[in-house]
Parts: sequence; C-alpha cells; structure tokens
Amino acid sequence: MYREPGGEISLPFLTPGSAQYCDVLWDWDSWLTNVALRQIVAATNDPAEREKLAGYEKGCIQNWLLYARKHSGWIPIWINRSGNAVPADIYAQNMHKPCLAQHAAFIVQQEGGDAEWLREDLMYLQYFVNNYRNHHRHECGLYFWQNDCAIGVDNDPCTFGRPPRSSGSIYLNCLMVKELLAMAYLLDRVGLDEVAAQYRQDAEALREAVREHCWDERDGFYYSVDLNLTPVARQRSAAHSGQPRDWPCLIQRIGVWSGFLALWAGIATPKQAKRMVREHYRNAATFNAPFGVRTLSKMEKMYNLRASGNPSSWLGPIWGISNYLTFRGLVTCGFEDDARELAQKTIALFGSDLEKTGALHEYYQPENGEPILNHGFQNWNYLVANMMCWLEGGTPVTEF
Repeated sequence: MYREPGGEISLPFLTPGSAQYCDVLWDWDSWLTNVALRQIVAATNDPAEREKLAGYEKGCIQNWLLYARKHSGWIPIWINRSGNAVPADIYAQNMHKPCLAQHAAFIVQQEGGDAEWLREDLMYLQYFVNNYRNHHRHECGLYFWQNDCAIGVDNDPCTFGRPPRSSGSIYLNCLMVKELLAMAYLLDRVGLDEVAAQYRQDAEALREAVREHCWDERDGFYYSVDLNLTPVARQRSAAHSGQPRDWPCLIQRIGVWSGFLALWAGIATPKQAKRMVREHYRNAATFNAPFGVRTLSKMEKMYNLRASGNPSSWLGPIWGISNYLTFRGLVTCGFEDDARELAQKTIALFGSDLEKTGALHEYYQPENGEPILNHGFQNWNYLVANMMCWLEGGTPVTEF
C-alpha cells in the first residue's frame, strides 16, 4: 500500500493495495486507508514504522495540493503516474470528494496537533473547499454533484443516470459538513482563527440545511434530494401565477445506506438518531443483514447483487466502508449495543473470507457473506482492525 514517487506523482503516496488499484492515488480511498494503517502501526508500537508511514500519508496531501495550486482549487478524483487531463471547465466536473481537509486534519491530530508542515499549503486547501462552496452549492444551501461520474458510491440511484447538478446527495452533504469543520480545525492550528470561524459558520449553515431539506419526518430517515426543478421564474404563466412553487427541492425516498452518515457527521438530532436506528438500522427487511449494512434497502426495486466493476455496485452488496462508517455513527450517537453487533458481523465477514480464500474482496453478499468481486482488495477493509480495538476496550484510531 506504500508507493514511491514517479511520473506525474511527485511524492510518496498510499494506494488501496489490490492489483486493480495498485498504482493510482485515489481520493477517499487514500484517506480511509490511512486511518486503517494508523491503527495497524499503533498496534506495532514501533516509532520507526510510524515515522515511515508519515512520509506516505503527508505525501498524499501534498500531491493533491499540487493540483489545487495549479488549477484554482480543482483537484482530480485520482492521479495517474502519466498525469491527468484537466477539464476545459473545472467548475462543471466532479472533483476530489470533500474529504481532503479531513484527511489532512486526521494526520495533524495523529501528530499531536502540529500543522506547520501544512501551513504554506493551507491557502490551496482553502481554494479546494471554496471551489465546492462557490460552484457545487444550490441556492437552498445543499451541495450537489456536477454529474454522476466517480462519486465513490458509483451507482447510488439518487445520482446515477440523473441530469447534471440535480443530485443533492446526502452522502456528499454529510462529507461536506465534516470537511468544513476540518478546514476550520486546520486554520485554528496555525492561528488563523478568524478565518476558521467562517468555515464553522458554513458548517453550521449546511447542517441546518440538511436537517431542513433531507430529513423525512414521515419515514424517520435522511434522504438525498432532487434539485432538478423548473426555475420558479419560468412558472409564472397564467396557469401557475397564483401559487408558484415555494419548495427548493424534493426528497428522494430511496433507502440508501448513506442516510446513516447523518449519525457519523453529527447532523441527526438525538430524537432523529433514535428513530433511524430503531426503524431502519435494525430492520432486517431493509438494511440489517447477517453480515452488515446493505448499501441499498432490500425493499428498493433497484436492489441488485450482480458483480459490476465500472460502476462498482452499491445496489445492496455489503462493503467494508459502509459497515465501518455506520458503526462509527452508532458509536458517536451512543448506540453501543448496535455498534458492537455490527463490528462483530464485520469481523465474521472478513475472517470467513480470509479462511476460505486467503484474501479480502471489494464487496459481498449480505445474507451469507460470500465475496462477489475483486480478490485481494485491501483498502478500507482494514478498518476492521479499528473496530476490533474498540470491541476490546482499547482506544481506536478514528478519522477526524
């Protein structure tokens, strides 16, 4: 999972670690791989291993920010050694998911709060976050994907195959709340507290927008929303002038696992969290499976477990990362019994795979835990080590 510089990648970096993804720097993969590797290094209790990892993890951040420096905050979703084509309009394409400040803040926290190594690049990290704020944000305050390309949860029906700029994804907006808070933390660490306060205000405004527009009181769950509505200015015909539309978006009542990210991101209120866990997380007819959290509710018509590599399938299979982030949300909101059950399911899933095949895979069948695709996939699957540490009563390494 450690890779040396070469070609257009100037500094050491981390990869997901399987043959299919072996020599490319990926956005949220490098962040969450880093969280897992920190847990593994902590278990060795070897300062030399910790120092070695630091060069690769900081290299990830600095490789990304070289693009931000050159392209007004635009950063690609992945970096190839052969280089990346820069789109003609950098404000009309998806870019690195909003987890770069989180990745940097995680490293700073792990290094005892020292952000001096990042000081001179913080302006470029702000360019990146500001690109999202200024060009990926709807008038209602929610953030949207520019299109359905490489969003991470590739074929999430709330985004996949939909028109450009139409998806107010709950996944994207939960990531963005944490990204804004991480940006504020980093600025505080170098004494830029007045600037940091502005990012905290942005985070709070977004949290309130998500609560207002994405929470469904009827179902007791957080959903993505549809932003693809005819502008009100074009509705003022005789047929519509008496009561033009006064809602900015429409809830997409599609049961997707990323609704649970509202627990992880600190968006769900205690009352909302209780309903989400009771009515959705624990429901075996929708999300709760013997080996973890289905990525799409089993009751959705789009539910599909067929192997797919481009896009990768998030239409129901169990992924290590969705299990982990849901687990972290359960812990954060105080549902420790549910978190314990999910951690145990994840350990059983990966333990069984290792025993049978000698390796891990990218995603799995929910009912019997059989692997579906990509033998040798490592990546965020190693976050099971962080879950094990928590189960054993230790202090696990956690993301920012």
